[in-house]
Amino acid sequence: MVRFAGALVSLLSALVALVGAVPLGLNATLGARADGLSPLARDLLLSSRAVPATRWVAYFDKYVSYNSLPSPAQLNGFNVFALAFIYSGSLQDNAALWGQFDAATRASIKSQYAAAGISLIVSAYGAGPNPTSAGDDPTAAANYIANFVKSTGLDGVDVDYEDFGALETSGTAVAWLSTFTRALRAQLPQGQYIITHAPVAPWFTPNIWPGNGYLGVHQQVGSLIDWYNVQFYNQGSSEYTTCSGLLTSSSSQWPQSSVFQIAANGVPLNKIVIGKPGTTADATNGYMDPGTLAACLAQAKNQGWSAGAMTWQYPNADSGWITTVRSQSFPVGGGGGGGGEEEGALLHRRRPQQRRQLAVAAEDHARARRHGRRLQLIPPAQSCRTAARSGPPTSGTITRLREAHVTGAWTRTATCNGALHTVAVANAATAHPAIVTKGA
Repeated sequence: MVRFAGALVSLLSALVALVGAVPLGLNATLGARADGLSPLARDLLLSSRAVPATRWVAYFDKYVSYNSLPSPAQLNGFNVFALAFIYSGSLQDNAALWGQFDAATRASIKSQYAAAGISLIVSAYGAGPNPTSAGDDPTAAANYIANFVKSTGLDGVDVDYEDFGALETSGTAVAWLSTFTRALRAQLPQGQYIITHAPVAPWFTPNIWPGNGYLGVHQQVGSLIDWYNVQFYNQGSSEYTTCSGLLTSSSSQWPQSSVFQIAANGVPLNKIVIGKPGTTADATNGYMDPGTLAACLAQAKNQGWSAGAMTWQYPNADSGWITTVRSQSFPVGGGGGGGGEEEGALLHRRRPQQRRQLAVAAEDHARARRHGRRLQLIPPAQSCRTAARSGPPTSGTITRLREAHVTGAWTRTATCNGALHTVAVANAATAHPAIVTKGA
C-alpha cells in the first residue's frame, strides 16, 4: 500500500460464570478482561478471533485522531480493520497510536469492536521499508511483531510486504517470507489469531519471478496464511479495471494474475480477497468506482467466490463505500460474512429467547468439561445443542456461531439455519477444546 506518512465480557460472565483458573497465556492475550471469567467464557471470547468466512477489510494509515479509533458504527460493513504500520522493530502512524493507548483504552475499544464483529489487526511494512533487502532477520522481526499483537490485545497481523527488489530481482523474498510467516504462526496460533498477506497481484503470475514469486510463498507457507489481501491496483493504467480483467482474464503484461486465474494456479479461491483503492487519490491507477466493483463481486460470487474485498484506505473508503461494494453480492445487514452490526461477537445483542438457549448450551459445555469430555455437534435430526463424547480428536475444525443467521426457535436444520460454520485448524482439540467437531 501507499504509506500516508467491556460489554461483551459482562454478558459472557453472566451467562457462563464458572470457577476456573486463568491460564497464563490466555490472561496475557486478553489482559485484565480475563479476570474472573470461567474457562468457557474465555474460550468464547477467543472464538471471536476465528477467521471470518467472507472478509471486508479496511486499512487505516491516515491521520484522523491522536486519541481514538473510529467507532464500530463508522466501520459498519467492514469486519477487519488493519492499523498501519509496524516495521521489524518500530511502530508507525496508527499502529503507533494503538501502542500509545493505555491498557484500559485498548480493552474498551477492543470490546466494542468484538461486539460489532470487527477484528482489529496490525499491518506490517507497507511501501516504506524493504526488510529483506535491508538485512532484517525474519525470525526476530516476526517475534517483535507477534509480541506487539499479543501484548496489546490485537487479533492478528497483515503482512503488506513490498520489497520489490527482493522478490523480483535478487530472489531472496520467498525464503525470507516463508521463515517470517512460520515464526509469526509459531507465536500466533491458527484459530486464535489472524495472519494475512497483501501481495500485489502480478506476484502471482507464474514462472517469471525468482522462486515463483507469491506462488512460491503459497507453496511454502500458504496453509499458515488465512487469506491474501491482493492489491489489484498500482500495476498499470489499464490493469484490473474491468470485471473480466479483474476476475478471469488479466492482461498479457501480467498474465494469469486475475482472481480465477490465481485460483487455477493453486491458491484457494476463497483466500483471494479483492483489494481496491477507496478513491482515485489512494492509488496511482487501478481504481474502480464502488458500483462497478459491486457488479464484479456479484459476478465472482455467481462463480463460487466468497472471499471478500479489501480497500486502501479508511476514511476515504468508509461505511458508505463498503455498503455499495457489497450491495449486489453480500449486502450489509443481510449476512454473508458479517461486518459491523449484522454479525457481532458470540453473545452480542441476542434476542432473549436465543440468550436463554445459548445459556442452556453453555451449561451443556460446562457439564461436559467438568467430566473431562470433549464436545461435538449432534446429528442434523436433533437440535442445535451439543452433546458430549469422550476422547478428543487430534485434528479437525473449530465450530463458531454466526449469530446473524440464528432465527426463530433455533431448531436444527441441516446447517442449523446457517448459524454454524467451521474454521480448519491443526490440533483443534488443544487449540479450542470447548467447541470441536471431528474431521478435517
